[in-house]
Amino acid sequence: MGAVFWIKRYLQAAVPLFAILAAVEWIKGSTAREDYLSAGAWALIAAGIFTYFAWRRYRNAVACGMCDNFAAASKNDKPS
Repeated sequence: MGAVFWIKRYLQAAVPLFAILAAVEWIKGSTAREDYLSAGAWALIAAGIFTYFAWRRYRNAVACGMCDNFAAASKNDKPS
């Protein structure tokens, strides 16, 4: 997985998160520029943390425990 993949993943996390945080600010009634800049900053930070830990998990080849549990459960649930 190259850099383009990780950049896409970062943007796929940052853009919706910014939309959610900006919508919350708008619903609260605070529409100042600083509120939207704060939402953008938090979205960038949170997406960076999310992407970093996903990249680290990929780099260290750590298996996804939840995914493994679903795979094992689906194998056991199939009729013989």
